[in-house]
Amino acid sequence: MSERAVVDLVVNRRARRDYSFLDTYEAGLVLLGSEVKSLRQGRGQIDGAYAQIEEGEAWLYQANIPLYENAVGFTTRDPKARRKLLLHKGEIRKLFGATSLKGRALIPLKLYWKNGTIKVLLGLGVGKAEHDKREALRAAEAKKDIRSAVHRRR
Repeated sequence: MSERAVVDLVVNRRARRDYSFLDTYEAGLVLLGSEVKSLRQGRGQIDGAYAQIEEGEAWLYQANIPLYENAVGFTTRDPKARRKLLLHKGEIRKLFGATSLKGRALIPLKLYWKNGTIKVLLGLGVGKAEHDKREALRAAEAKKDIRSAVHRRR
């Protein structure tokens, strides 16, 4: 069976600026058909979203998946409703222990298609201080300047 390409649907660009990530995890996502169609149209936001482990289950909060225009009546739900994440029991236990430490959070980095299913890339992150953010911006600018100088020299 040939593997299909991984296609990004929604990317959380702010996450990498606000957090330093220790590890990433891939999780499945329980969605309604109308939500899948809405994501296929490129609609959805995960800025400000987070995941939590509650009573042995993983949940995604504050992810905004707008209503599909052609959805019929009872097949719709609140765009910001919590959604269940599908992870192995061992991963859930590991994440529960990791997120119980102060200052750590599970942040969704992107939603993407993989082999016909929608997946979430979760990052176990620690919040950056303001001076760390500025330092990262300076480093990125320096890298960009070096790359442009090398390009001009050629």
